[in-house]
Amino acid sequence: MEWTSDGIVLSVRKHGETSAIVDVLTPDHGRHLGLVRGGVGRRMRPVLQPGNVINVTWRARLSEHLGYMTAELSDARFAEIMDNRKALTALNAICAVATAIMPERETHKDVYDATAVLISHLHNEDIWPALYVRWEAGLLSAMGYGLDLSICAASGVTENLTHVSPRSGRAVCFAEAEPYLDKMFILPQFLRRQGDGWMQSTPEDIAAGLYLTGEFLRTRILWPANKDLPEARERMVGMIAGI
Repeated sequence: MEWTSDGIVLSVRKHGETSAIVDVLTPDHGRHLGLVRGGVGRRMRPVLQPGNVINVTWRARLSEHLGYMTAELSDARFAEIMDNRKALTALNAICAVATAIMPERETHKDVYDATAVLISHLHNEDIWPALYVRWEAGLLSAMGYGLDLSICAASGVTENLTHVSPRSGRAVCFAEAEPYLDKMFILPQFLRRQGDGWMQSTPEDIAAGLYLTGEFLRTRILWPANKDLPEARERMVGMIAGI
């Protein structure tokens, strides 16, 4: 068994004296692990950094084996943001959430593409928080729990959609949500905008969006698997609150 693909490094774990088990997100083979000989050595350490895009070749005798990887650097994203504390905090959250949510070896090219775009914007803190919320909404959709924000679940109207039902994940207009505001999630409007409109967000919008997507990731995907949102995400949420 052998394949070659681009991949975004999500994590690196030392194995033995010099090798490493590397977790990469690929467009054609999903989230995939492999053993890189010399992965913690001086030559490979700068290559196998979270967020870097690498060209990886995976080989194994059988498809179910861990397999061996060789990697060459394609795009040093980590080096571009390594001196930016906020960007690094966001990168750690992205990698941790992707690892927690995405099953191994399940192809989701749309998630790969969205992750690459998000990481490429981490240098711009005016953009990436809103982009991150949309990325998590995309993860929910890819995992089969997409939010329906197009029409009111109760009345069928498409105007004045202000909240989301925690039970159905569908939008609700203010008139229908008003009696139950203490039970509803706030719907930040940038999640519904098309084109460049998604960039028009306030700190309150971002906070509401993170709470919305975080609760659905937690209750729909993580809790049934006896997991919770990664601490790296919680650190990022706290940091965004201070931006």
